[in-house]
Amino acid sequence: MTFEGGTGDVACDHYHLFREDVALMVELGLTAYRFSVAWPRVIPDGAGEINHRGLDFYDRLVDELLANGITPYPTLYHWDLPQALQDRGGWYDRPTADAFARFTEAVVSRLGDRIQTWITLNEPWVSAFIGHSEGRHAPGKSDGDKGAVTAGHNLLRAHGKAMSVIRSLSPGVRAGITLDFSTIYPESFSDEDKAAAEIADARKNGWFLEPVVRGRYPENSGGLLDLLPDGWESDLAEIAAPVDFIGVNYYTRTVVRASDGRPEVVRTEGVPRMDSGWEVFPEGLRVLLIRLGSEYGIPSIYVTENGAAYGDGPDSTGRIRDERRTQYLEQHLSAVADAIEDGAPVHGYFVWSLLDNFEWASAYDNNTRFGVIHVDFETQKRLPKDSAHWYADLIAAHGGPS
Repeated sequence: MTFEGGTGDVACDHYHLFREDVALMVELGLTAYRFSVAWPRVIPDGAGEINHRGLDFYDRLVDELLANGITPYPTLYHWDLPQALQDRGGWYDRPTADAFARFTEAVVSRLGDRIQTWITLNEPWVSAFIGHSEGRHAPGKSDGDKGAVTAGHNLLRAHGKAMSVIRSLSPGVRAGITLDFSTIYPESFSDEDKAAAEIADARKNGWFLEPVVRGRYPENSGGLLDLLPDGWESDLAEIAAPVDFIGVNYYTRTVVRASDGRPEVVRTEGVPRMDSGWEVFPEGLRVLLIRLGSEYGIPSIYVTENGAAYGDGPDSTGRIRDERRTQYLEQHLSAVADAIEDGAPVHGYFVWSLLDNFEWASAYDNNTRFGVIHVDFETQKRLPKDSAHWYADLIAAHGGPS
C-alpha cells in the first residue's frame, strides 16, 4: 500500500525531462550525479532477454551528464526487483542473486566505457527488513526477522557477484556499496539500555557492513545469526570481495531502551524534527563518519544520501522559502567537515535529493518531499527552492564539490 494509492509510473518524469534536469544541475554547479538503473527497464522478466531500448535511456543520460562536466555515479539496485523474479521467490530465492549478476553484466557492458564508479546496492537493510520483515515496502512481506535475514543474505550475495562482474568487465574502476546508517544512542546510562543499544547497532549498522568489510556477521545481533540459511558461511568470501568505498546514507539517529532484553525505539521529545517525523541530529553523522574510518578502517567514504523532508511549497510570490532544509544541510555539511578534520576519509557528498520524487510507501505525501528542486507532479514544472540557491552559492564559494 502507498499513500493515497500513488504509483511511480510517472513521478518526476526524469525519463523524458532528463536534459532539463541536467541543465538544472549545471545551474547549481554540481559536478557529480548519483542515479539508479531500473532492473525492470533493462531486463523486464529479470533473467531473460535484454531490453536494449531501456539501456538506450541510460546511454543518453550518461552522455548528457558527461557533455556537461558532470560525473555519473550509477547505482545498480535501488529496490525495484522485476515482478517476474518476485513471483519466483524474489530475494528469498538464491538464483535471484545470479540474475542480478547477469543484469550487472548487461549494464556494465553497455555503459562501462564511460563510468568510473559503480554502486552495487542501495540500502539492502531497507529492502530486507522493511520489505520482508515489517511489510511497509515492496514486496510487502511481514515475515519477521527470518524473512529479513534470508532476503538480506541473498542481497549481499548479489552484491558480491556484481563486484566480480564489475572487476572482470571494467578493471581499474571504483566499486562499492551504499548502506543506510543510524547512530544508535541508549535512552539512559543504565547497563541494560547500553546493552540494548549495542544489539540495535549490530542489527541496523553492522548486519550489512561487517559481512562486506570483515567477512562475518556481527554476533551480538539479538538472535539474527540463528536465522541465516543453511550453508551461509560458504558465501562470506564472495560477499567480502574488496570494495573501494562505502556509500553512507544518513538522515537521523535512533534512541533505544531495553524492553525484555531487546531494544525498543524511543521517541525523544523536545527536539527538532522533519515534517516526516525524523529527528534532526547532525552530530550523529559526524560520529558515524569518524567511526567508519577508525573502527572499521574503511579507506574511502561517500555520503551518498543526506537530506531532509519538508513540505514547503511556493508562497504567493512563487518562491519556496525552505529555511529548515537549508539549515539541515548547513548543519550536516558542517558535521561532515568536522569529521574530515578528525580524520574521516570522506571523498564526496550527495544531497538527497535533487528533485521531489516518488517516495516509496509515502508516494506523494507532501511531508516527504526531499528535493532541493520542487516538482509540481501535475504539470512537471521544476522550481528551485531557496535551499537549492543556497547550495549553489556554497558550491561556488568553495570552487565546486569533490
